[in-house]
Amino acid sequence: MYLLMLLVFLGCYALIDRRWNLYFWSGHKLRAWLVLVVGVLFFLAWDVVGIVNGLFWHGENSLTLGILVAPELPLEEVFFLAFLCYQTMIYVLGAPVLWRWLRDRRGTAAASSELRGGHGA
Repeated sequence: MYLLMLLVFLGCYALIDRRWNLYFWSGHKLRAWLVLVVGVLFFLAWDVVGIVNGLFWHGENSLTLGILVAPELPLEEVFFLAFLCYQTMIYVLGAPVLWRWLRDRRGTAAASSELRGGHGA
C-alpha cells in the first residue's frame, strides 16, 4: 500500500513537472537523472550509517511489502528517497515559475483595474 501511494505521488509530481517543464521535461534529462540518482545515493548512504549505528530499523507492518534491499532497509525507502529528491527539485525549480506567474497575474490585474478607472493593486 505504501509503495503504491509513493508511486501515485511520484506520478502527480511528474504531471506537474510535465505541465511546467521543470525538471525531466526541461531539456536536460541526463542532468536531471544524475542529480536524482546522486541524491538518492546520498540519502541511502545516510540511511546505512543510521542503520549501522542502530538509529534506524524496519518494523514489520501491513503497509509495506516486506522486501528488504539490505538489512533494515525496505524497498519502499528507495522509492521514498526518489520521491523526496524529485519533490525537492520540483519545489526549487517551480518556485521561480510560480513567483513569475503570480507577479504577472498581479500586474495584469493592476493594469486591468487602471483601464477601468480604478487605483490598481
